Amino acid sequence: MARTAGSHAETTGPRVRAAAQRLIARHGYAAVSMRQIAAEVGVQAGALYLYTPDKQTLLFDLMRLHMEELLAACEALPEPCDPRAALAQFARFHIGYHIDRPEAVFIAYMELRNLRPENFAVIEGLRRRYEERLEAILKAGTAAGVFALPDLRLATRAIIAMLTGVTHWFRDMGPMGRDEVADQYAEMVLKTASAR
Repeated sequence: MARTAGSHAETTGPRVRAAAQRLIARHGYAAVSMRQIAAEVGVQAGALYLYTPDKQTLLFDLMRLHMEELLAACEALPEPCDPRAALAQFARFHIGYHIDRPEAVFIAYMELRNLRPENFAVIEGLRRRYEERLEAILKAGTAAGVFALPDLRLATRAIIAMLTGVTHWFRDMGPMGRDEVADQYAEMVLKTASAR
């Protein structure tokens, strides 16, 4: 198969990543070959190596890009006035951001086991930075007496797991809209964290 006329790094590179993301989310990293990705993009298998050195790097790049974009979007949020508002904002943000990216979320969580140790360490570092944003909110709320959480790290992981779970079942055509889901989850998270 000949290279598509006019294709170049600015257009083919993103198409390679998009095809890899679709295929890996659907079939799993181990089951997807570079040849399949190339066929999905419409280039020869050998042409993929102009855009990535190997499948491992492609997986790592997908995860790294997802985490870096998530962190940038989270860091751009306005600073809320109190811990309860900050926690509600975090919950709504997390759901709103992830609900539009189910493939990236699936890969970021389910394909960690397929990363080489050095790549795993980078992704874990980015994940930890994101968790630390939530943990800081919970710590501030605990110090202010509005949250009662005996183990902040465990609470952080539990809240993120709960919020991320929405991507597994939410559908835009379902009985609840995304804003309603985000609002209800924010309320549940606040009730979970709140001092009795």
